[in-house]
Amino acid sequence: MSRHLEAKKGQIAERVLLPGDPLRAKFVAEHFLDEAYCYNEVRGMYGYTGLYKGVPVSVQGTGMGNPTMSIYATELINDYGAKKLIRIGTCGAMQKEVNIRDIILAQAVSSDSNLTDKIFYGCNYAPVADFSLLMTAFQQAQSKHAKVFVGNIYNSDEFYRETLDRLHKFMDFGVLAVEMESTALYTLAAKYGVQALSILTVGSQLLTNEHLTHQESEQSFNEMAEIALNTAIAH
Repeated sequence: MSRHLEAKKGQIAERVLLPGDPLRAKFVAEHFLDEAYCYNEVRGMYGYTGLYKGVPVSVQGTGMGNPTMSIYATELINDYGAKKLIRIGTCGAMQKEVNIRDIILAQAVSSDSNLTDKIFYGCNYAPVADFSLLMTAFQQAQSKHAKVFVGNIYNSDEFYRETLDRLHKFMDFGVLAVEMESTALYTLAAKYGVQALSILTVGSQLLTNEHLTHQESEQSFNEMAEIALNTAIAH
């Protein structure tokens, strides 16, 4: 057990999918994993382990934002030996050619979070994805004929903001989308020498104010989950 996970040693696989919503962890377990069982209910942050195509895979809810991602990623790595961590979640598109339901693979992460400032004494650190996972996910997305973008994303500690001025600056430099967890995930993966990747479905378009409906979101989530699972077991 760790401070926030009640799993016993050996109950969490080396390959872990990380949705922010714990109910999405439950959904993945029920719809994609064989012989799945729940190993965590602490704080309602469900975690499950099962088999995907015969390979052990876990799926653990993390909540929203860098602080909770930091907690679960740290404990999964240090207390349970996780080696591949793949975030599956939604993002807001920041480029006109990126539409709702498209998939983004986060190659690198720009951020307004002070997480890396604290670690690197105010210096800039550029968290990046594991290249092997990134390449595999890209190939998996192409095989499903998904519309996929690879590039820089913007990680923010704010969901609601008074102005989009800061986002527009990042848009000018080609940043694809905004989300809230990848800085913590990529930075901790680098620190502990494990693999990490964020696979994101575009749930909203900031330039057009379009949003996925609940049904559309579920359908897009299925595609993203399959890409993530196939990526997780590829090597």
